[in-house]
Amino acid sequence: MDKPESIEEFYKRKFNWLPENIRNDIGHFNMFRLEPYFQGKQTTIPYRRRDFYKIMLVKGHGTVYFADQVIEVQKQALSFSNPLIPYKWENHQELTGQYCIFNQHFMNHFGNIMQYEIFQPTGYHVFEISDKQVLEIETIFEKMEKDFESEYKYKYDSIRNHIFELIHYGLKLQPNTLNDRQPFNASHRITAMFTELLERQFPIEDNHPKLQIRSASDFAEHLNIHVNHLNRAVKDTTGKTTTKVIAERLIQEAKVLLKHSKWNVGEIAFALGFTEVTHFNNFFKKHLHTSPLKFREE
Repeated sequence: MDKPESIEEFYKRKFNWLPENIRNDIGHFNMFRLEPYFQGKQTTIPYRRRDFYKIMLVKGHGTVYFADQVIEVQKQALSFSNPLIPYKWENHQELTGQYCIFNQHFMNHFGNIMQYEIFQPTGYHVFEISDKQVLEIETIFEKMEKDFESEYKYKYDSIRNHIFELIHYGLKLQPNTLNDRQPFNASHRITAMFTELLERQFPIEDNHPKLQIRSASDFAEHLNIHVNHLNRAVKDTTGKTTTKVIAERLIQEAKVLLKHSKWNVGEIAFALGFTEVTHFNNFFKKHLHTSPLKFREE
């Protein structure tokens, strides 16, 4: 799998310069127009992980590959991507639109944006939107762009507010099953810590080659709680066992690696913490009713 491109590398490759906010180390932020052609070639968004967050308004018919999901956009969409999840757009016609990119450092002291479902691996990331919604979102981008080009002393604070406007706009587009959250309690807190510890081990790639924590008891030990306490909390919050949550995340990563990496099945099995390829094959068949090799071929 391609090594993630740093934001500095992105700017140097595409524009051969670094924005002032990167040079001054106040965090990374910039805005771009999505033009149908770049240097005479049709614009494509390749499949890769990036080390920055992106909020993008896209107009045009295309297919989005988001981790192990495939989403077809008929006309226009609002999308949210983050460093954990690889994605690409396959355009069926000319794509236009606009987007902003930023990193967590840019949002420091403004909250952890990974707490929002649209940036979490289990959340929804791409939303088909109406013509009216396009106009509303374009208005937010216009305000952001106006601030960005201004000499206003606190323009980056204002831009962060616009980023949250877009985040909350996306959250309101989430299905009700994700919006109807129960009050936060001890079980939610434990489950949140467990989920963070689980996600911290991803993505699996060349410079992050192997899972270290896999079993419910391993997670309980790292969280300094009894495994039964962890299991109850996860079950109360998600309706699933701890083992099932871990297995689903392993399957999701296995599908991504089989689809988009050049690793063989043995290397993928090892990276996901399986001591034997047969164990991985049996695990994969149990959940998807097909072998890893057949899944890759399909």
